[in-house]
Amino acid sequence: MQDVAIVDTSIFCNILDIPRRNENRDQVMEELKAYLESNTKLLLPMAVIYETGNHIANAKGANLDGNKRRKLAETFVQQVQMAITGDAPWRVLEVPTTQEIKDWLTKFPDSAMKGAGMADLSIIQEWYKLREKIPNQRVFIWSLDQHLQGYSSHRKS
Repeated sequence: MQDVAIVDTSIFCNILDIPRRNENRDQVMEELKAYLESNTKLLLPMAVIYETGNHIANAKGANLDGNKRRKLAETFVQQVQMAITGDAPWRVLEVPTTQEIKDWLTKFPDSAMKGAGMADLSIIQEWYKLREKIPNQRVFIWSLDQHLQGYSSHRKS
């Protein structure tokens, strides 16, 4: 069975090559190649889509003019649209329900005390949900953020 990776914003920004958010691009692209070769299923949470779009809109850099920002935004839109239609190596996770968001909000104060924002909390909660939904597959969060790297389940035999 194939592994399932929940792609974090830190990874998606490197893949899209967003200035000042692409410091680990070579490493991420090597990992992406390895995951694709091993048929790892890559999933994009809605929080990652929102955060990445915000990073593009607010990107700064010596060589980032309006044309380059627009090109980044268009690449982002193309990649997310392809994920929705199944034409990209990743798929978009379902939009969370109102009840899920309510549940996450009850956990947010504790999450905030650990330095994890609402987006990170939602990614962690998606990991818990997938781990229960597909217990016979390894599910992990693919992230450069240390506080998200420990989330990995093992296949049940």
